[in-house]
Amino acid sequence: MKKHILCLGDSNTHGYCADPADTEDHGIRFTENERWTCLLQKKLGEEYLVTEEGLSGRTTVFQDPLHESMDALSVAYAILKSHEVIDLLIIMLGTNDTKDRFAANELCISLGLSRLIQKCRSVDCWGGKTPNILVVCPPPMGKEMKDPGMGFTCVEKSEKLAPYFKEQAALNGCAFLDAAGCEFNAIDHMHLTKKGHAQIAEKIFAKVTELI
Repeated sequence: MKKHILCLGDSNTHGYCADPADTEDHGIRFTENERWTCLLQKKLGEEYLVTEEGLSGRTTVFQDPLHESMDALSVAYAILKSHEVIDLLIIMLGTNDTKDRFAANELCISLGLSRLIQKCRSVDCWGGKTPNILVVCPPPMGKEMKDPGMGFTCVEKSEKLAPYFKEQAALNGCAFLDAAGCEFNAIDHMHLTKKGHAQIAEKIFAKVTELI
C-alpha cells in the first residue's frame, strides 16, 4: 500500500484562487498542476498518496455562526476514519480562527489547535503506528488585507501565531513548519498565488521527507 498523507486545511489547501488570471484555466480554484497538495504528490512520486481535505473557511475548533460544519474538530473523526490508514497528517489551519467574530486571541487559537491535535491522535486511523502529525503554521496575512468578514484584528493575530503553534506542536509530539514567506496575492492578501503554492509545496516536501 502507498504511504498515505492526508492534508487537512482551509481554502489554501482547497486551492482557492482570488485572481483568475493567475491560474491556467482562469477559474476560482488552482488546477492539479498548481495546487500545493498536487505538487507535493508529484514531488513524492507514485509510492505516496496525497489526499486533499481543504474547506474554505475551516477553523480548528471554532464553530462558525454563519456557516455549518466549519470547525475541523467536529468532523475530524469522520474525515480521518474515511481516509485510513494514515501515515502522515498535515494540519494547516489557523487563518480563519483569527476572524473577529470568534473573539479568540493567538493563545486561544493555539489551544484550539492543541485540542484538534489531541482529537486526531485519538482516532484509530494510524494502522497501529504512532500518530504522525505535521503542523504547518500558515503565512500571516498581508497588512493590506481589508475584509469586513474577517474583521480588523485578524492580520495582527495571524502575525503572532507561529511561536504559539510551534509550542503546541512540541507539547503534543508533532513536527512543525512555519510557512511564512510564501506569496499571497495582491487582491485579498490572504490566499496563495500560484507561486505561493509552489513555495509551500517545496517547504512541505522537505519536511515530509524527514517524517515518512
